[in-house]
Amino acid sequence: MNPQSGLPAILCEDVRKSYPRRGQVLDGLDLVVEPGTIHGLLGPNGAGKTTAVRILSTLQRLDSGRAMVTGRDVARDPAGVRERIGVAGQYAAVDEILTGRQNLQMFGRLHHLRARVARARADKLLERFDLVAAADRPVRHYSGGMRRRLDLAVSLIRSARVLFLDEPSTGLDPRSRNDVWDAVRELAGSGTTVLLTTQYLEEADRLCSRISVLDHGRIVAEGSPAELKARVGGNLDDAFLHLTGRPMLVGVA
Repeated sequence: MNPQSGLPAILCEDVRKSYPRRGQVLDGLDLVVEPGTIHGLLGPNGAGKTTAVRILSTLQRLDSGRAMVTGRDVARDPAGVRERIGVAGQYAAVDEILTGRQNLQMFGRLHHLRARVARARADKLLERFDLVAAADRPVRHYSGGMRRRLDLAVSLIRSARVLFLDEPSTGLDPRSRNDVWDAVRELAGSGTTVLLTTQYLEEADRLCSRISVLDHGRIVAEGSPAELKARVGGNLDDAFLHLTGRPMLVGVA
């Protein structure tokens, strides 16, 4: 809970969402995420992870239930929610022709920051994500990890309280993956709440203080990585198989 407001960073109560051809994707999702934590949302393909993130980030509307982000209702006050969040999808959304600095300044201007404020914010984020040396290099020359760190920086151009990360290390080599993990830990350490969706159990085990396991549109288990592993006396792979009846990916991103 937020000690000042008494509210969780993210709250879902009986959230439901269906699509004409797919049927029920979220079937009574209940979720509480405490401020300043890295909270993992695990589940196999089709479990509803991305749909949950899209609803919480106001990109899709829920059918029923209630979803709150930093005390703002995503259905009744989507603009208020968007002022407080950042979203980074599976693939970097930056412009490869522009430099890292230019990308950040451009996104700052798109978010209606004044030019001077956008420049100052860009400088701060370049330093925060260890991109100062590459700041004036075109992004097409960045490694996968550097692009992903820049994407994280772009998502925080407005000092987000909550960051939604959807499969953040997809397609990255081990070194780049570790760079991204370090950046995510730093964000949480500075007070940003991170909701992380992933299919990679090592990623969840290494990063998350709490994990919710999503299967067929609802949470089937929740706890710290250690608590989930203790349920079956094995590793997180064993716990996931026990809880869902399906294996997760055996490798890492």
